[in-house]
Amino acid sequence: MLFLLVKRVVYCSNCGSKIDDESHFCPKCGTKTPKGKAAKASYPADEIRDAFYQVGIELEKAFTIAAKETHSAFKKVSRDLQGNPSATTAQGSVACPKCRTKNPAGSIFCNNCGSRIVTDKESRGST
Repeated sequence: MLFLLVKRVVYCSNCGSKIDDESHFCPKCGTKTPKGKAAKASYPADEIRDAFYQVGIELEKAFTIAAKETHSAFKKVSRDLQGNPSATTAQGSVACPKCRTKNPAGSIFCNNCGSRIVTDKESRGST
């Protein structure tokens, strides 16, 4: 018994190119064939669109978490500053001997003119 396997050749409904009967898309123009429609084959663009949609969902989740954490950090800093408002100025400030600009305590150089600031320890001779 001899069996012959015959493939049908069909033509694209859009561009008229010959395509294999088993094809889901026309290799010339990308039009979905009747076989592709029956199989509910998706276009590559559909997959990309779905991937971007999923990325958007994940980004939204990440930004929501980041926003909550940032808000929480701001609230904590605000509470800390309200509890100890002089925390940033507890050590006071030191004036530059050249331009008299107030600099944060512990400064070695003036933040205005760049001159070296003599500290109390240096002025007393202890190093």
